[in-house]
Amino acid sequence: MPHRSDKTSRLDQAVARARAEAQSRLSGYREQALKLYPWICGRCGREFTRTNLHELTVHHRNHNHDDNPPDGSNWELLCLYCHDNEHQRELEFQAGHDGKETTADSASSRPFAGLADLIKKR
Repeated sequence: MPHRSDKTSRLDQAVARARAEAQSRLSGYREQALKLYPWICGRCGREFTRTNLHELTVHHRNHNHDDNPPDGSNWELLCLYCHDNEHQRELEFQAGHDGKETTADSASSRPFAGLADLIKKR
């Protein structure tokens, strides 16, 4: 029976390997995207320089971080704020389309609820 420290050591090695591979993948497509695109946020238009370039992220348009075509067609450069906003919008969209009522369906005010009936009467 293997010792607990052997299991821990193998787990630590696996975690370290996974982190190194993720960092390698990240630096690969990030460097490539920074060469392909101007250092400008694709949403808000904020410009970046070498001093604040760490605040510019690579966003995967289809949300698949393993889809990294060499032409960069799945990427866009976004500032930290716009990137967070994009992912929040995606989470809210998914939450609204999981079979539950969306916020539009559950709104308490429906100013145009009877509009169709009024148009039909004319």
